[in-house]
Amino acid sequence: MKKRNIIGLVLLLAYLGAVAWCCFGHFDNLPSVQKEFFGIPTDKIVHFIMFLPFPILSFWTFDYLAGKTWKVILLVFVLFLIGVLLAAGTEIGQSFTSYRSSDPRDFAADLLALAVSSIAVLVIYFAGHKRNS
Repeated sequence: MKKRNIIGLVLLLAYLGAVAWCCFGHFDNLPSVQKEFFGIPTDKIVHFIMFLPFPILSFWTFDYLAGKTWKVILLVFVLFLIGVLLAAGTEIGQSFTSYRSSDPRDFAADLLALAVSSIAVLVIYFAGHKRNS
């Protein structure tokens, strides 16, 4: 494993810890924030931002598994599915707490972020490889 991949793994683990803290932390004493931003509920924006880095960090960490075009696409798809499981797990886990709630719209925001980020990874990867060819 390259030094870059080890750094990626450390960042990915730190990111996953931060997501767990954000999803399961007790935040009673936080100041009140705006309920909506340009008509979009603020908590949905937070969910989108929270899950956007997952495919990028994951691909950066495990890109050595890719090679041929189909392997790159498969890797991004598998990482997307792992992100979906992570998002579903956080929502299901929140439903078992007394201080958090599970919301299908939060899950939808997570999925949107994962999809946008996964597509961005593919576009950036193939654009970079086209330039190098």
